[in-house]
Amino acid sequence: MVRLGVNVDHVATLRQARGEHYPSVADAAKESLFAGADQITIHLREDRRHIQDYDVPAVKQVTKEHNKLFNLEIGLDKQIVDIAIDIKPDWVCIVPEKREEKTTEGGLDLKNADTLLRLQEAMELIKKNAPKTKISLFVEADEAVLNHCIELKVDAVEIHTGEYAKVYLEDGDISLFIEKFKKAKTQIESAAIGFHAGHGLTDESLKPLCENKLFAEYNIGHWIISDSIFCGINKSIEKLLRVMGRI
Repeated sequence: MVRLGVNVDHVATLRQARGEHYPSVADAAKESLFAGADQITIHLREDRRHIQDYDVPAVKQVTKEHNKLFNLEIGLDKQIVDIAIDIKPDWVCIVPEKREEKTTEGGLDLKNADTLLRLQEAMELIKKNAPKTKISLFVEADEAVLNHCIELKVDAVEIHTGEYAKVYLEDGDISLFIEKFKKAKTQIESAAIGFHAGHGLTDESLKPLCENKLFAEYNIGHWIISDSIFCGINKSIEKLLRVMGRI
């Protein structure tokens, strides 16, 4: 069964815009799980632009109560890594992070020696101090990058689908992306590593990926929260589950 991870970061974006205590990230997580999500994803950024430290244990508690997965996205900042170790989520997804970006732009640059070294150090700390937490890396569908992921013995990769999603929404040719994802799937799954996807996906751009049976898990956030303004989070998630053949 293909899994759906719901990213509720942008519930926090709305909350932080006014500095209120609402809308509740924990309540959004509950509603998402009631609607059929398999996992809740949040990104604790170094600049705390949306998710705050207190959201992390609150979301973990919700997922624990519903016997679902908690996926914490983090950068390589030592303080954030320490928080991840302390909270011990089911999954940690390590992502690139720049303060000036609006959202995560592209995957980890594992061809950069400094990035690779910092990543290895963070992974070692997590494996030592939170051994039950699985680690995924947010990367591009690039053969050399994926070889590094295999060498690092990660539990999964999450392929950056941002460029694909943009081309799809502009009615461009997505065939090259589909072929690239297929090749990456073969490379990664031959090493018994999970093959996940996320970033920029909508109910429409999800369809070709599901039709080609490319990924085992999709993490989707911005579209869900945006669409839910008009129909509610339950209906938005239902649309995705229908595309995924789950209902």
